Amino acid sequence: MNCKADKAITADTSVNDPGISFSLAQKRKALLNNIHYTIAVHIPAATENAITGEETIAFDLANAHDSLLIDFKNDSSHVKLLKVNGKEARVITRNEHIFIPPHLLKKGSNNIKVKFIAGNEALTRKPEFMYTLFVPERARTFMPCFDQPDLKAVFTVKATVPSGWTAVSNGAVQNTHARRNEKTYSFKTSDTISTYLFSIVAGKFERATKKFNDTLINLYYRETDTAKLHYSIDTILQLQYAALQFMEKYTGIPYPFQKLDIIAMPDFQFGGMEHVGAIDYNASSLFLDKSATQSQRLGRLKLLSHEIAHAWFGDLVTMKWFNDVWMKEVFANFMADKIADELMPDDKSNFRFMLDHYPAAYSVDRTEGTHPIRQQLDNLNQAGLLYGAIIYDKAPIVLRQLEKLVGTAAFQKGAQEYLKTYAYKNAGWPDLITIMRKSGNKDITAWNDTWINGEGRPVISYAMGTANDIYTQFVIAQAGEGGKTGLWSQQFSMAFVYKDSVKILPVNMDKKSVVLKAAEKIQQPSFILFNALGNGYGLFPAGKNMPPNIYLLKDPLMRLSGYINLYENVLNGSTLTPQEFLNTCIKSLSTEKEELIVNLLSGQFSTIYWQFLLPAERDTIAAGMETSVWESMLRADNAAKKRILFLLYKSIAVTKPATENIFHVWQMQKAPQGVLLTPDDYTSMAADLAIRQYPATDTILTAQLSRITDADRKARFKYLLPSLSNNPNTRDSFFNSLSVKTNRMNEAWVLTALSYLHHPLRTAYSEKYLPQTLDWLADVQQTGSVFFAMRWLNTSFGSYQSQSAADMVHSFLEKHPDYNPILKRKIYQATDMLFRAERITLHISSAAQ
Repeated sequence: MNCKADKAITADTSVNDPGISFSLAQKRKALLNNIHYTIAVHIPAATENAITGEETIAFDLANAHDSLLIDFKNDSSHVKLLKVNGKEARVITRNEHIFIPPHLLKKGSNNIKVKFIAGNEALTRKPEFMYTLFVPERARTFMPCFDQPDLKAVFTVKATVPSGWTAVSNGAVQNTHARRNEKTYSFKTSDTISTYLFSIVAGKFERATKKFNDTLINLYYRETDTAKLHYSIDTILQLQYAALQFMEKYTGIPYPFQKLDIIAMPDFQFGGMEHVGAIDYNASSLFLDKSATQSQRLGRLKLLSHEIAHAWFGDLVTMKWFNDVWMKEVFANFMADKIADELMPDDKSNFRFMLDHYPAAYSVDRTEGTHPIRQQLDNLNQAGLLYGAIIYDKAPIVLRQLEKLVGTAAFQKGAQEYLKTYAYKNAGWPDLITIMRKSGNKDITAWNDTWINGEGRPVISYAMGTANDIYTQFVIAQAGEGGKTGLWSQQFSMAFVYKDSVKILPVNMDKKSVVLKAAEKIQQPSFILFNALGNGYGLFPAGKNMPPNIYLLKDPLMRLSGYINLYENVLNGSTLTPQEFLNTCIKSLSTEKEELIVNLLSGQFSTIYWQFLLPAERDTIAAGMETSVWESMLRADNAAKKRILFLLYKSIAVTKPATENIFHVWQMQKAPQGVLLTPDDYTSMAADLAIRQYPATDTILTAQLSRITDADRKARFKYLLPSLSNNPNTRDSFFNSLSVKTNRMNEAWVLTALSYLHHPLRTAYSEKYLPQTLDWLADVQQTGSVFFAMRWLNTSFGSYQSQSAADMVHSFLEKHPDYNPILKRKIYQATDMLFRAERITLHISSAAQ
């Protein structure tokens, strides 16, 4: 036994922390420099066989007085050899670290050689492909490394894969060597990147290549639908390059990395992941066909733009610590909005911005689980919980405010200075704010305190005096939602809507209450629309006169703002009852000309229909609602709107005639006149019919399985079959299997299965799953990707409205008073609609009695 090593490990308090604590990260940052990983991995085809690796970690050390911790979230049996500066060392692991005692280290150049068995936690392995996904701190689950964002490094990689497979990593392919049934890819040394951006992809992929001037883009894919391939490949490559061109022009910095490969992955956990030189995308978001809606096409453009923007914001300049992860995401989304405006030159910039960000931001900011944009983070093992709509959607709204405060030109100049100053390095929000203050010559301290470091949204109200239908006074006030305090200084616009005109008045909401002098002496309108131009943020009033007169708004942006305000007020229990809101939606769906608004209304309708109506009330109106949606579909003036409305009809169908309609479409594989459907739509129809037990669950599922020819889609559907079963014991067994982390590895499949288990028509039975759903949450968070814990909760709780379900949540929180506070926020976010629905349906039930 090495007593010297044992004494050193006892003295090192940082080894007591699992994960990467902030104190450990700071300590290592002060010590380490010039890190170079040389890695060789062997990837077998059989998913049950382990991936093995050998790596050398070379680095400079400022001093050798203290021990050094290498992150590796596996037990010591996964380390087969450890050499420090040429000397074999005893493997000592503690709390997810490999301990290197100081007597083996030296000031200056060091190298550590490790032979290891890779962990599977951050891998997705299928029979014909695999990929890594290390964000935010999961590289350490795969290999030993210094897994913190401010210890950037270069990677020299070799990957040995089965013959017939392709391998992709961050560096360009230098050479390949084939032998027997394997092939080894040697890659050029990567650019300087953080460990979470390191990537290896291997498998059976097709490749499409296109060169644009001096930029070569490779697209790797597994899609087999010929219609989608024909319709999409060239468009994907063109859009990716166009987005890259915009970013080069906006930042003044050429694409900063050695190559650009993009990989379309079946059932990828995210929309995309910005691995340097090897961007991963969810294939279903990229490969569209002629049936694609405007929303899907816009979503593809925004996704391609978001991920390429990360090459500058996140990859070139990376946050020092993951409490500033929002910075890379907000800039990626903000740039994606600008790219969309550049590539779609029209007058709908503000319309798209509002549609993309406001509903999603409100979905979290209205909840008890809301939080500041910039959050506290003590350990990187909690970093995955920081992701969500606040950083992806509220933050772009707030960043647009900053751009207006300092000026568009000054904002761009500040962003360019930030990128050039910290290129290939790390920086935080205070660094950017310092540059923006200088560029814009503005004091933005108060703005920063409220909008970045504060939380929640303001509730806007108004009071007025009138005489003979003329305003004599008009006062607008604000207060924090849910009792929160603060002053949300902002500017927004109000529309006073008359039958033949609209009068726009600006509001400078820089106090708790302001007098709108411009409204005095004007005639009362048919209704008032707050935040008419989408430049404000908060819960705005929506009067009862607005729904029947919303058609008076000719501007799509104003109608969009009106529908968003109206929906938020329904959720807040004011303005309209759920059924009144549905009636408004039905009328609007039949007359609305803007496809993207139809898509929004369809989603709002479905939510209110399933979660805010009692089953008996829903049964009473179902036939009429189904008929109205079907007739609106038949009258719709283009294929995209027809498709949206057909999918809405499919999702809300509960009566026998409607179910028979869906079955007929599925059985004959013939869509209604003018509706374009994909093979995936027919698979979804089969699932909907199985849940409704029409005509017979097993028969329809077996028939659908036989129709699917794509291997990846067939494997997915086989996985989902138990969750669709009509046998409760089969569903119970499937749900219970999810307690084991290996059964949750295919996250996209798991989430779809949960949506079937917890379908609104099954909630009476499936409610019993909710306590275990919460009990397993901490493990789900620790073993899943960054979005999985939230999606696990949302998918599980998203259809419930009962007091008993709400009581289960209360009971869990009462039993766990010291529960992880960030995870507790996720519970509040996911169950907010449950509690709102419970209150509203309880009120409806009491009123009926």
